[in-house]
Amino acid sequence: MKAKITTLAENTASGGGVLGEWGLSILVETGEATVLLDTGGPELSAAHNAHRLGKDLSAVEKIVLSHGHFDHTGGLVEMLNRIKKPVEIIAHPQIWAQKYAKVPNRSERYIGVPFPRQMIESMGAIFSLTADPVKISDNIMTTGEIEIQTDYEEIDDFLFEKRDEKWVPDTVPDDLSLIIRTDSGLAVITGCAHRGIINTLRHAQKLTGIDHIHTVIGGIHLFRASEERLALTVADLHEFGIQRLGVSHCTGQLAAAQLAQEFGDTFFFNNAGTSLVID
Repeated sequence: MKAKITTLAENTASGGGVLGEWGLSILVETGEATVLLDTGGPELSAAHNAHRLGKDLSAVEKIVLSHGHFDHTGGLVEMLNRIKKPVEIIAHPQIWAQKYAKVPNRSERYIGVPFPRQMIESMGAIFSLTADPVKISDNIMTTGEIEIQTDYEEIDDFLFEKRDEKWVPDTVPDDLSLIIRTDSGLAVITGCAHRGIINTLRHAQKLTGIDHIHTVIGGIHLFRASEERLALTVADLHEFGIQRLGVSHCTGQLAAAQLAQEFGDTFFFNNAGTSLVID
């Protein structure tokens, strides 16, 4: 099966008229389905870039939200305006948690979904909320809630939920990714991989029964990683035999530079405007 993957929103941009924004949105087009993973941030670069890249958003059949942070959901209302029809939104129930960044010596900052659920539903959104994997088509599925297997991939300690006026560490159980089966192997598309990129890839292998991961695209949340964690991540990534590694968003520039050095021609910066075909 052939899959065309186009990044609509990312921190950096390539191509004339394409905008960068802190956030992520990736469009997946196959012969089976057209699926949007995330909607970018509140600056609405995803919708703008879709137009610049000639992408007809009315063709989107389903939206998958990787997790409930503003930089992955902030463009949702504008995307629904462009889709112009009822559309299913697949996500984990915890996307509606009251999510905050709480850094010592700074005031807490709300970083959750910036719209009320009722508003989004009034625009035609039909939410399918589950912690389980969801089969979108014969060859596309979500990971569902990702099992933590490694002992070195940690959740950021500044992420919290507010529950009954109490602060509770957010383990980001809503973090999920897309898995695409292709003739070349699996393609795994991540939002932020808050639960760890290695955990995510191993989870994809376990769900599908397929060991070979051909392509990894998206944020892999290493911008605050220690040298030890980064070294362990690189070593484990090599074990998968990945043939395309396109990093985005929350990977971090230093981590991305090291991945570029380690993976050579396999590596690319997955900017807004990047498009690739897995045949």
